[in-house]
Amino acid sequence: MTAGRKWYVVHTHARAEAMAVAHLQRQGFETYCPQYLKRCSHARRITVSPAPFFPRYIFVAMDVATQRWHAIRSTLGVSYLVGGVRGPTPVTDAVVAELRSSEGEDGFIFCEPPPRFVRGDRVRLRDSIFSAYAGLFDGMADNNRVAVLLDLLGRKVRVILDQAAIRAA
Repeated sequence: MTAGRKWYVVHTHARAEAMAVAHLQRQGFETYCPQYLKRCSHARRITVSPAPFFPRYIFVAMDVATQRWHAIRSTLGVSYLVGGVRGPTPVTDAVVAELRSSEGEDGFIFCEPPPRFVRGDRVRLRDSIFSAYAGLFDGMADNNRVAVLLDLLGRKVRVILDQAAIRAA
């Protein structure tokens, strides 16, 4: 980063982060939009797709003394620059450096979902052959899979499922 250049935060229109990044880069601005892999479940399917780590926010590096930063406000996809009456407010370089250091080799920030349940919580399975059964949360099996104890035929059976396959009972 050259002297005078600092990072600033840009608020974008809804789901327009990629558009704002593309148009800002065409104007010669350096941008950064941290992303992670988001898991979505719909109609019994689980998909993983890139999503912004801060929805509706991106970072832009610029020197407010020498660059025409007012053009950012009228860029497609941009809502406004975060700041006050005197102009945009800079973010420390450490913030962006920390985010970049959190990225894996694939360029995405790894986000481990917080455990929604503790051992012994009653859970129900969604959309499976066992959806009529209630069980007990037994713990995390691996990254995104959980262990559930189901009472089947008079005994407890440990079943490993995707985390999205259970809900609170």
